Amino acid sequence: MKITKQSRVFAPLSLLGGVLALTLSACGSDSVNVAATGPVPVANATYGDGGMPAFYTWQSAVPNQPGVVLRQAPLPAEFALDHSDPAQNARLLYTSTEGVDGKTPITVSGAVYLPRGTPPAGGWPIIAWTHGTVGIADICAPSFRQRSDRDKAYLGTMLAQGYAVVATDYQGLGTPGPHPYLVHRAEAYSALDAVRAALAAFPGVLSNKVVAAGQSQGSGATIATLQYAPAYAPEVRVVGGVATGVYFPLVASGTAPSAPAQTGDAGNSVYLLLAIRGTGALVVPGFDFRPYLSDRAQPLYDATVTSCLDQLDTLQQANGVDQTNYLKAMPPIDKIGAIVAATSTPVAGFALKAPLFTGSGLADTTTPPSDAYAFVSTACSLGATIESHYYPGQTHDGAVNASLVDSLPFIRKVMNGEAVSGNCSTLAPPGAA
Repeated sequence: MKITKQSRVFAPLSLLGGVLALTLSACGSDSVNVAATGPVPVANATYGDGGMPAFYTWQSAVPNQPGVVLRQAPLPAEFALDHSDPAQNARLLYTSTEGVDGKTPITVSGAVYLPRGTPPAGGWPIIAWTHGTVGIADICAPSFRQRSDRDKAYLGTMLAQGYAVVATDYQGLGTPGPHPYLVHRAEAYSALDAVRAALAAFPGVLSNKVVAAGQSQGSGATIATLQYAPAYAPEVRVVGGVATGVYFPLVASGTAPSAPAQTGDAGNSVYLLLAIRGTGALVVPGFDFRPYLSDRAQPLYDATVTSCLDQLDTLQQANGVDQTNYLKAMPPIDKIGAIVAATSTPVAGFALKAPLFTGSGLADTTTPPSDAYAFVSTACSLGATIESHYYPGQTHDGAVNASLVDSLPFIRKVMNGEAVSGNCSTLAPPGAA
């Protein structure tokens, strides 16, 4: 299998310290009847906004109800996945809730892929796909681009199994505003509202039975989707989750950030800069991190708002940027602490009400299997039901499709309402005999 760079996430960030009236007269319609109290979205190139078709920018105040379809249009046929019905796939613009402040109405984009053929009685059950790292610039939104070969293979398998795919772009990708990279609540809200919007856009075609699935950055988004669904979107029936390339830091209250790690995948420096630029724009607005970055990292930092992951990886390699040299001085601890807090989840109150599958490659240097073990062992101690797997010889990318041999039976079980016992009681560290 070809190993791609798309859809990765870095490991050491935590170390940085009423009833709605909705009318859609045609594809692409802007006719929406709902109370609108949110701000009008405004693009700002400083956040990576721009370069997108008019579809992605809502020109009016944003409705205050999450999950409302604002626009719906056919997805270009060249973006179709294997085993999908190109004539029925759609691009959606919908409402959601800003995931950092937890209250401001925003717009988010995404895509829906339907299997070929006639839906079963009750509709196609849903895989809510939460993608891995693509960048923070609008032009990196997955609904606006070809998906990686790895993801096309994975999602094509889901479609072949008779599952529709509802894929959010996440807050700030495609649509105006910063992308709060690795802020799990933002990712979860975007994913849950994508399902709400898809169910409204395809009544009778989709079933309200959902398994969230994601890789790398998307692993955290999937876990957070299970975490937030009961309170934020209780009407969405999330019956389970599948997370590969797991990165989801669970931290004790009062955990302080420490110095940046100097180990792991050198490319992880890209992800650190994405978080500083994207998440920092929301949690430490107006603060300039440039004086703390090394000369060789400055061009990479600037490129985060104009380029996507493959281009950033190329620039990182050309400039020799890694985790040992991207900083020339440690930023103020309160600024770093704000980013760490926004991208970490407190152990207190953390709970998963639906079973979770995790899969990690033992050759993964981007999100090492030790990251998965740290999360799973803690989540198990908090009462989660988790089925955890390791895949010898598989890298960060390789584990995604390698996991299907185990994750597809898991998905069938939870979709059918069968019990999943998990393996928390026999959990062992990666590499243990």
